[in-house]
Amino acid sequence: MLGKTYDSQVCSIARALEVIGERWSPLIVRDALFAGATRYSDFQRSLGIATNILKARLDGFVEAGIMRRHRYSEQPELYEYLLTDKGRALEPALIALSEWGDQWVTEGEPPILYTHSACDGGISVQTVCANCGRVDDPAEIRATIGPGMPPERIPRKA
Repeated sequence: MLGKTYDSQVCSIARALEVIGERWSPLIVRDALFAGATRYSDFQRSLGIATNILKARLDGFVEAGIMRRHRYSEQPELYEYLLTDKGRALEPALIALSEWGDQWVTEGEPPILYTHSACDGGISVQTVCANCGRVDDPAEIRATIGPGMPPERIPRKA
């Protein structure tokens, strides 16, 4: 069972999960991205999340640079939570997760469709090779050691 941190994992997926892997986190970002939620009350009403958990997630997003707090009222002192570029960059990951859910865990038609506001065309996430273009067969994709891998973690060749 993985803990809260993945210190033993040298993997960008594990690092991303440390920031957005808690079950409420993608839903908070989803509401900010696609429903325009910015205020604490927006998230609370939409998600029905416990207030202590919501506060912890929003504070964590601010600390991680995914959101920034902006005061919109002085009396009473109230803040809204706005996505940063780092937060908005989660959009393709959430659309990909939604597509997976549509295919594998949703019965019937997709409950949410993502469309391009300029033309109403459907939005999808695709796996694209820099040389060949779209790759449809996951068996054609392999993971290789990248330049960020610590030298001590690179397997020695026999």
